[in-house]
Order: sequence, then C-alpha cells, then structure tokens
Amino acid sequence: MRNLMCVTVLALLTGACLAGDGLRIVAWNVTNYTGGNASHVQNVAYGEFNGESLDADVFLLQEFSSQAALNSFVSHLNNAAGSPGDWAAAPLFDNGSINTGLCYRTSKLDLLASVLVASGSTSANPRNIVRYDMRLAGYTSSEATISFYPVHMKAGSGSSDQNRRLIEAQRIVTDFQNLPAGRHAFVGGDYNIQSSNQSAFGTLVGNPYNTGPFRDPIRTPGSWNNNFAFRMIHTQDPATQMDDRYDVIVSTPTLGDGVGFEYVGAFDTAWDLNTFEDPDHSYRCYGNDGTTFDFPMRTSGNASVGSSIAQSIIALCSGLGHAPVYLDTSMPAVVTTDLASLDFGNVEQGTTPSLDLMIGSGGDTALWGSLIEDTSYSFLDDAGLDEPAGSFSDGAGGGLNTHAIVLTDTGSLGPVSGTLFVTTNDAAAPILQIPYSATIVESGCPADLTGDGVVDNGDIGAFITLFLAQDPAADFTGDGIVDNGDIGAFITEFLAGC
Repeated sequence: MRNLMCVTVLALLTGACLAGDGLRIVAWNVTNYTGGNASHVQNVAYGEFNGESLDADVFLLQEFSSQAALNSFVSHLNNAAGSPGDWAAAPLFDNGSINTGLCYRTSKLDLLASVLVASGSTSANPRNIVRYDMRLAGYTSSEATISFYPVHMKAGSGSSDQNRRLIEAQRIVTDFQNLPAGRHAFVGGDYNIQSSNQSAFGTLVGNPYNTGPFRDPIRTPGSWNNNFAFRMIHTQDPATQMDDRYDVIVSTPTLGDGVGFEYVGAFDTAWDLNTFEDPDHSYRCYGNDGTTFDFPMRTSGNASVGSSIAQSIIALCSGLGHAPVYLDTSMPAVVTTDLASLDFGNVEQGTTPSLDLMIGSGGDTALWGSLIEDTSYSFLDDAGLDEPAGSFSDGAGGGLNTHAIVLTDTGSLGPVSGTLFVTTNDAAAPILQIPYSATIVESGCPADLTGDGVVDNGDIGAFITLFLAQDPAADFTGDGIVDNGDIGAFITEFLAGC
C-alpha cells in the first residue's frame, strides 16, 4: 500500500497524509512489452518496500506491441496481491510494434475521450500521438477534467532525430492549445531527450525555462546525459547503466496555481540533486536511489525500492529499458450542506427565528484520502436574512461547520421566500443557492396558517395540506415530529382564535 509523505509546503493540506491519497500518475516505458511477465509487472506495481509501493492510479505507457499486450498488462495489475482490481485499458492506437498507451483505475477516473492527434511517420513523430481526456471520479466540473499525452519520442542525438522530436512537441502543444482554457494536462513518457536545451523540450516548457505551456514540476534543467550531477533523476538504463533522464512527466502550470487540482509538492521549485527523495516533491524516479551512476540499477541494498522490486524493474527492461517516474496530485474542493432548503414554518410577526445550516467539505476521503483541497466559502447578504459574516473553511473528513441563519423579514403577514447565496471554491458550485420560506402569522395566533389575520375554515384546509406533506409548519407541539399529537394541538389553537 502507498504511504504518501506529507509535503508541508502545500499549505492547503492539513493533518497526516494517508495511504492511497490523491491521484498517482506514472509514466513507464516497459520496453518491447508483448504480454506476460506477470510476476515482475505485479511486483513493480504492488510490491512493498518499507511499507510503501508504487500503487499507481494511471499509467502512461510506452513500447506496447498491441492492444492485446496492454490488456495482458491490465490483467496482471488486476490480479496482483494488494490490487484494488479496478484497472481498465484505454483504446490503443496501433502503429506498429512499440505503441504508447494508457490504463487507469475506474474507481478514480472516468474516460471521456481517446483522440488520435497525429499518426506516426518516418519523417516526424515515429509513433502515434494520442490524447486521453479523463475526469476525476465523483466530480463534474472542468476543474476535474485532465488530458494525458503518453509520449515516446524519436531516439537518437543527431539533428534529424532532434528535428523529429521537435515536430512531435509542436504537435502536442498545438493540440493542447486548442483545448478549453484552463485544462489540466500531463505529457509523460520516454522523451529520448538528452538535454533541456534541445528545441523539443523548450517547445514544451518554454525558454526561459518553465515559462511555456507545460512545466517541469521539479525545475531541473541541464545536460542530463551521462552527467553525474543528475544521477538522482536518471531513469535509463537500469539493466546496463543509469545515465540519462529520458523519462519525464511535465504538466500544465495549472497544477501549481494553488487552486483545485494540484501537484503535491513545491511546484516549479528546483529538485535537491543531493537526494533521490526530495521531501519538497512527490515526483520520484522509481528504483533509482542515486548510487549507480553509469552502472546497472542497484539491487542489493537499494534504498529506493529494495532488491526484489529493483530486480523486477531490470527484468522488464530487456536491455536499454527504463525505470518508471511518478508524481502525486491532490483533489479539488467539494462543498456540501445538510439542508437543500430552509423552511422556517409558521413564524409569529415581528419575531426573528433561526435555523441551523451545516456546510463544509463533501470531499470523498474514502476514495481520495486526505489530499483534498479545503472547502472555503462565505455568505452573501440577503435583505430577508441575517447571515454570518466573513470567510469560512472546512477540511475533508471531519464534521461540517454549523451556522445560524436568522429570518428577519417578518414584518408583514403571509408567506415570505427568498434565496440564501453562498460563494464557494467548489468549481462545480461556485455559488450555492439555498431557497428559504416561511409563513408569517399574527403574534399570538399560530392557527392563522393562511396569514390573513382570521382563524377560519381556510386555516383548517391549510393545516391538512401541511400535515399530509409532513411540513414542519404543521408541528404544533414543537417536538420536531408531525404526528397525531399536532392535530389536537392545532384544534386547541384554532378554538382559541386570535
């Protein structure tokens, strides 16, 4: 089971991070994968070391031979010990023997669309460029919609290779820029890029660095190839020599804007190159403990994943292979209330009754754990009500906040109604509208249900209607229940008149 670190720099989160929190996104070149190797796939995905495991929620995959190979991979995930068993494969756009693909947990993501952005060719991107649009389970707003581009760019360091990678980067950027404004997106996979100075990487992240349409969340530019300084983030090749940062996940700047769906960590802050597990980041090069620059990935004593998982990563490389990279994300805020409407019932003229409204976070902690944005909100002024002033906040998983809402519009007899407006940081409900209603009756004359100042047969009909509807206005005993006792109490008030 996954045991996420708590990243103190993410101010919107409070309390201890729990196992399985948030959404974990993994990019992995499994290397010439045709199916099989169940034990190694399962060990990398769910094997435990020091109580932690990869425990992914979505895989951006490279070098899959076919849809059948992808289905085999998914089957292994579903049958692994410790697996939730809810994995599914997205459609694979087959363009030869080494395709990109995607699989995901259906309890956490809904697949909205699978789009072939550009077909592979011998003069541009060698493999199909594909975009998968997905939405966080249980959410409906655009804030919870994410686009994933699993990539496997042209290998090689020659000018022709670099030009073909540039074309692929340009096509990804063009496609992304045609998506709705504010769309979250990730480009993850095997870039085959040796240096951030290459035009393809600059097209994605911009020049100056991290000013482009996508951002390197760990802000680590440089010449990565065969460079000891970057040994902590090398991913290729575990089977022979760890000397390149080929495998990378970049995201849109929206993952670091402090609102809604967010990267867990200090987004756009430089990685500490002296450690393989920078505490300011959730980004990891899985299996690389920084000890084997220009040598095969360490197995015995591997401080990142232990010997067994390290050996499985190597076994799946088939020579010139890759280690996975991953990052974690937190979920947007969700607002909820205990009442859909406020019914004050019969209210004596000139009084100021109140009702308690409970409001706060409706985040699904059973699914997302603690990594859910706090719900913040405030009440807008309504002339007929007295609402709490100021701003309020509530974290997921605890009790809701309770607020007294006071009805002040009680000067005139008869029915009154209106709407309580609440502004929130829930993208699906930026303004909550909670209707309220009451019937203002003459003081000392509670049986005047029609509010006309006279107790007559019209009030009997009004009571029957309220009673059959189990309306709180028919609760004449005041015990919170509409039952036969209220019939007698109404008759007593009716006979008393006004």
